[in-house]
Amino acid sequence: MGKIKFGVVGFGHIGKRHAAIIEGHEACELIAVADSDPEAFKDTKTLQYADLSSLLKAHSEIDVICVCTPNYLHSKHSLEALEAGCHVVCEKPMGITSEDCQSIIESAEKNDKHVFCVMQNRYSPPSVWLKEMVESERLGEIYSVDISCYWNRDQRYYLPKTWRGVKEFDGGTIFTQFSHFIDMMYWLFGDVTNVTSRFHNFNHSELTDFEDSGHVLFDFQKAGKGSFTFSTSTWNRNLESSITILAEYGTIKVSGQYMEEVVHCEVKDYEMPDLPPTNPPNNYGAYKGSAANHHYVIQNVVDKLNSNQAITTNASEGKAVVEIIEKMYKQGS
Repeated sequence: MGKIKFGVVGFGHIGKRHAAIIEGHEACELIAVADSDPEAFKDTKTLQYADLSSLLKAHSEIDVICVCTPNYLHSKHSLEALEAGCHVVCEKPMGITSEDCQSIIESAEKNDKHVFCVMQNRYSPPSVWLKEMVESERLGEIYSVDISCYWNRDQRYYLPKTWRGVKEFDGGTIFTQFSHFIDMMYWLFGDVTNVTSRFHNFNHSELTDFEDSGHVLFDFQKAGKGSFTFSTSTWNRNLESSITILAEYGTIKVSGQYMEEVVHCEVKDYEMPDLPPTNPPNNYGAYKGSAANHHYVIQNVVDKLNSNQAITTNASEGKAVVEIIEKMYKQGS
């Protein structure tokens, strides 16, 4: 194949990151970008459009659209791209309802196109190692899994008021801040049932339409108990994101601000190997996000389209994450 031709809709921080990775990849070509805000196009010479419709109408040669718009537009723009005959790279979450996600799956099947969900934490060395540890059954029976995420998202993040913090546009704290970690839980241990949730709004009542903290208990459908505790009320800066696994033959904890470091591994007849360093987090100025692994996502697109390799996070998995978040909110108080 010749170079894979990309377009990007949503040219904020993360859209610009997609664009830079595409432009730096020898197998890719960035054709055009779209954003409703003209200010977004400062310092770029790429062809620019005010909306995705105009971009698609002008460039039928585009193979892939990267959807980097606000949460509530992910499904709309994914569907528009698929119906135009493009593959889609969709930032998390794939949608803010499972019905939206199902529409994307059906459109991809109808148009014979692929959807790549951006869940880049799967590429981090501790995540890859955890996946091997679980799938090898080296840990034996899984007793319990605890995920704890304590982040800071204060007025620096939510003001001036935009789509962030507005329920119908944002979806909620779990959707926007912590869906990467719900994906990690699902990827490692599968779906959940018997969910109970308690939500709190400690100090975001003037900033958001929804909770800033929560405590969720559940059972894994396969085996084991689970809990998820989260907050965006940590003062000034992020504290940690961690996963602790208690199992028949061992105990593991991966922690750090973004689950980037194995801090405890004691497993029967096992010696912890040296892992490659984790990439630094995405830097958004006043705050930081998950690991800067987006280049792996673009490489996965290239590998799939050129060599038919597996999609790292497909549309069905993207929908499963949204369904788990819906369960947590539905059973909450």
